Amino acid sequence: MKDCSYIVKKNISETSLWENMSPPLLEELTIELTERCNNKCIHCYINLPADDSRTLQEEMTTNQVKRVIEEAASLGCINVRFTGGEPLLREDFDDIYVFTRKKGLKVKLLTNATLITDDRISLFTQIPPLEPIEITLYGMSRASYEAVSRTTGSFNKAWMAIDMLSQSDIPFILKSVSLPPNRGELDEMADWAKGLPGNQQSLLLNTQLDLRGRRDLESKNNRIRKMRLAAGDVMQQMAKDPDQYLNEMRQFCSKFTGVPGAKIFSCGAGIRNGCVDAYGRFQLCTMLRHPSTVYDLSNGSLKEALSDFVPKIRNQMAANPDYLKRCAQCALQGLCNQCPGKSWIEHGRLDAPVEYYCRCTHKQAEYLGLISKNEKLWEQQNSIEGRLNVA
Repeated sequence: MKDCSYIVKKNISETSLWENMSPPLLEELTIELTERCNNKCIHCYINLPADDSRTLQEEMTTNQVKRVIEEAASLGCINVRFTGGEPLLREDFDDIYVFTRKKGLKVKLLTNATLITDDRISLFTQIPPLEPIEITLYGMSRASYEAVSRTTGSFNKAWMAIDMLSQSDIPFILKSVSLPPNRGELDEMADWAKGLPGNQQSLLLNTQLDLRGRRDLESKNNRIRKMRLAAGDVMQQMAKDPDQYLNEMRQFCSKFTGVPGAKIFSCGAGIRNGCVDAYGRFQLCTMLRHPSTVYDLSNGSLKEALSDFVPKIRNQMAANPDYLKRCAQCALQGLCNQCPGKSWIEHGRLDAPVEYYCRCTHKQAEYLGLISKNEKLWEQQNSIEGRLNVA
C-alpha cells in the first residue's frame, strides 16, 4: 500500500487511547461483589466468612449491581474489575458477568479459582472476559497452600481450575504472596508459572502485606505484621533479576521522583477510575475506606461521585506535622507504597507516615544508589536530580 497523507502510524504503547479527545469520566471500575470468602487466608485484608448472614443481607442485590454497571457503561467505562472477598461466591455471579459483557465491557476477574467449575469454563469460553483472569496461588504443595488458605481441599480445587483454564485456552495471570509457609517455594512457583499454557506473564509477587481494610480486628493486624518481610528481604525479592530491575527503575525514577509537598494524593485514585464496595458505596480505591472519603451511591450517582465528590477529596492537604516533616519533603514518594489508603489502614487517618513502607523504600533507594546507607532523604535540602545512579 502506498503511503497516504491521511494515515499516521504510531506505536500503540506510546499513544493515548483518548489522544486529541476528551477522555471519559470513567475508564475502569472495580466492584467488590462481596467481602465474603470460601478461604480463610492467614494474611488477607478482607475475608469475612462465606456464610456470614449479616453480610449476605447487606450486600448489593443483583439489580443494584447491574445499575452500577449500566451507569458505568454510560460514563464511558471500558473495564469492570470484579473482586472480593471471593467474587465467585455470589450465586448471581454468572448473571452479572453476562450482563457486563453484553454491555460491551471487558471483565477483569480476581479470584482464588477454587470455584471455577466446568460450567464456568464453558461460560468463559463462549463469552470471553477479554482480560486475563487473575488467580492468586498460595503454594506449590498441598501443605503450604492450605497452611495459607486454612481450607481443606482448596489446593486440589485451585490446581484443577488452573488445569482446566490451560486446556481451554482461557488466558490467566498467576499471582502469589510471600508468606512464611510458601517462601521456600517461590522460585519453583515462578519457574512453573513461566511455562504454563495460558499464563500471560511472569508470576506477580506481593511482598508487602496490607493490614485489614476495615480496621476491624487488631489481632489479625498483629498477625499480618509478624508475617511481613523485612525491608532488606523485600529488596532482595524485587531485584531477583538485577539487570531487568535496574533497567525498569531507571525509567521509573526519571519520571516519578520529586518532592510532593503537602498534597496527600499523588496517585491516580479516583481519576477516571474508582471502586464500589459490596454495599454500594463508592471509594477512590479499594484500600481507602475512611468515612470521609466514601460516597453512598444510594444518595447519588457515579457521575456525581466522580465529578463532584472525588475532586474535593483529592484536593485535601496534609495537616499531620509528622507527615509534613517527612513524606511531604521526601523525593522518594514515587517509589513508596505510602498513600492515603495505606495511611488509613495503618493509622486511621489519611496523612500519617507508614514506617514499614518508609523502610522498604529507603532500602530500595540505597540499592539504586539514590541515597547512601541510613540516609533519610527528607532530611536533605538538595534535589534528587543528579543522584540517579542505576547504570
